Amino acid sequence: MQVLRAVVSSGSVTGAAALLGYTPSAVSQQIAALEKEARTELLERVGRGVRPTAAGLLLTEYADTISRQVAEAETALADLLAGRTGRLAVRYFATAGASLVAPAVARLRAEHPGVQIELKLIDPEDPLPDVREGRADMALVVGPAAHEGVRLLRLLDDPYLAVLPEGHRLADAPELGLSDLAEEPWVGSEWPGPCLDAQLAACEAAGFRPRFVVESEDYVTAQGFVAAGLGVSLIPRLGLRNGVREGVVVRELRVPEPTRSIHAAVRETAPPQPALRAFIAAMRAAAEAA
Repeated sequence: MQVLRAVVSSGSVTGAAALLGYTPSAVSQQIAALEKEARTELLERVGRGVRPTAAGLLLTEYADTISRQVAEAETALADLLAGRTGRLAVRYFATAGASLVAPAVARLRAEHPGVQIELKLIDPEDPLPDVREGRADMALVVGPAAHEGVRLLRLLDDPYLAVLPEGHRLADAPELGLSDLAEEPWVGSEWPGPCLDAQLAACEAAGFRPRFVVESEDYVTAQGFVAAGLGVSLIPRLGLRNGVREGVVVRELRVPEPTRSIHAAVRETAPPQPALRAFIAAMRAAAEAA
């Protein structure tokens, strides 16, 4: 149809051939094939040139529309392949939201405003089904752990800090080891899962198992119980970025230092997505800043 368009716009087979870089014979053959497919004549001779029949004019108009749509599709595809457009579904957990996800989304919107992002909190019980089954492009998880069909990209090691009541005997200690808390009552701050596992593994390495007297499973609530003097707690650094409440003091831990590793989980078989690469780069920048 583009050959027909060239013939109509130039007014002759010879002119169309010169425009397209074909031989006049090749142009005539393509017009003949198109007429056979359309089952009607598309051109009629006028003097030394040609003009379109009604059917030829109709198809020429459609050729113009198709040409514009092809150009638009090529531009849209180029934008997608360059990461300037696209749609990403991202799953995250709460404490990573403000510190990692929010600045990464802001950076991506500034650099790639055509990329749309769907954000959703993940199920803490099993954060990866959406990634494995293709409903999400990426999920933030605490690991590492082996997950079939999922690739983990390390973003950040988030250390746990000791949260003590004001006036606690260790509140002013120049250096605090994890074993110093072995005999203390503990206030839980995590749901059962990889975050709590990181705490328990560090305690086991220090030679004890913590005695939990309260299970709050929430960082703000845990600080409240600590401030009331009911025990000590471990809260990750990201979990304290929204503020430390009155009545508690925070101390870094040594030997060993409990740490949770935060990863971006992506599907191993997912096709390349420039927008996803850009978002992961923004996540890494946010992790470095954190």
